[in-house]
Amino acid sequence: MEAVKLIRLGWSTRKVALHFGFNQSTIVRWVRRAPFDGRKVIPTESSRPWHHPHELSVKMVRTILEYRYKYRRGAEVLQFLLAKDGYETSLSSVKRTLRRNGCTYPSKWKKWHKYSPRPIAEKPGILVEIDTQWDGLADRRLYVYTLLDVCSRWAHAVQSLHINTHTSLRFVRGAQSIAPFKFQTLQSDHGSEFSKWFTTQIGARDIAHRHSRVRQPNDNAHVERFNRTLQDECLRYIPRSLKSYQKEIPEYLDWYNKKRPHMGLNMKTPTEVMRSY
Repeated sequence: MEAVKLIRLGWSTRKVALHFGFNQSTIVRWVRRAPFDGRKVIPTESSRPWHHPHELSVKMVRTILEYRYKYRRGAEVLQFLLAKDGYETSLSSVKRTLRRNGCTYPSKWKKWHKYSPRPIAEKPGILVEIDTQWDGLADRRLYVYTLLDVCSRWAHAVQSLHINTHTSLRFVRGAQSIAPFKFQTLQSDHGSEFSKWFTTQIGARDIAHRHSRVRQPNDNAHVERFNRTLQDECLRYIPRSLKSYQKEIPEYLDWYNKKRPHMGLNMKTPTEVMRSY
């Protein structure tokens, strides 16, 4: 904007380019795009190219849109109909053409999610992540509920033959009864075992419940990593049976929370971290 001001005061674009050390054509573009309302920021243009060597022809784009208005079907069906009529184009090209021309309509059955702000885990209990994992057996599945505090990395896990909202609530009650801190916010994925009934029951116990974003497993990265650790350091070395899990998981958790050094905690244990709060 300082360069633009000098141009508006009467300096030539060549003189301003030499003064600031920029290319003259750059100065010309800045002058053309600079606002006149006193703002000190020149909007940045997108680096997206206007054309591509393999872009669809104007005729092909028009044909895709005509098929859309004629058949009122999705991209997959339109791509099939186009190929049937002798038009060669990829499915991604059809989807991209519909999106760029505003021809994608959201389904009235689609569930839109609203996410509350993620709390900052400054103390134990502020943000506790919860999840489930399962092991395939010959006759039935064996599930494991897992829970981890983001601040202290204190973890809890319980085996189960079934997962549902009632089992989830019992798991949280059991974890809270032995946790050395109060749960303030629970974060889970959108599994059926963490549905609205679970949210209501948790809220009645003064515990907030928020969901991670859809198809964003990194939102629950801490408990997902604990799931992997539990598999690698405990479950893979024991028989896959409810009796074995009932015996080995509590023993592993005692070691995990009290004796195992954590790189993410500067080689401290979760118990040592909690003592500082």
